[in-house]
Amino acid sequence: MTARVISMVFTPFYLPILGLIALFFLSYLSRYPLDFKFQVLAVVYFFTILLPTFLIHLYRRYQNWSLIELGHKERRIVPYIISILCYFTCLYLMERMQIPYFMRSIVAAALIVQIVCAIINVWWKISTHTAAIGGVAGALFVFSEVFRFNPMWWFCLVLAIAGVLGSSRMILRQHTLLQVVVGFLVGFVCALFAILKL
Repeated sequence: MTARVISMVFTPFYLPILGLIALFFLSYLSRYPLDFKFQVLAVVYFFTILLPTFLIHLYRRYQNWSLIELGHKERRIVPYIISILCYFTCLYLMERMQIPYFMRSIVAAALIVQIVCAIINVWWKISTHTAAIGGVAGALFVFSEVFRFNPMWWFCLVLAIAGVLGSSRMILRQHTLLQVVVGFLVGFVCALFAILKL
């Protein structure tokens, strides 16, 4: 039960919005007006959490699959496509709204992590949960260099969450240790390069 709760709380969909909230507190972006911050968070929440969760739930109900059945490698393609389209739409709207680069880069990094995971998933099942938390670690590393703050305590917290999350995914028999570790590394590297290169 604890493993299920941890997997639900740290679902990959929540991590972009958590990254934005962290940026609003740890960087110069904290100076933006509160209504602007809420507007950005509302757009990101709708397109990265609410809409993909709702559409994937509808797809799962249409197929009459349980959450465990949806976790099979061959059944994850459509949910990947749904979430990638939602994230792409979010990123497009953020650009149209002229939202600053560092805010958009978090969603862009999450989008790239999902695309890479979807491609890998064609041949081999990978943990998107640990890929997402790996993306947070990669983004934290880049932003600590850009904004010149010491990320040690934050990094330790992210690594502890990654360990608990990876263990939960293995306890639920959704992934092996290798799938969990590779997921984290893929997320870390993708976020690192996505934010640096974009």
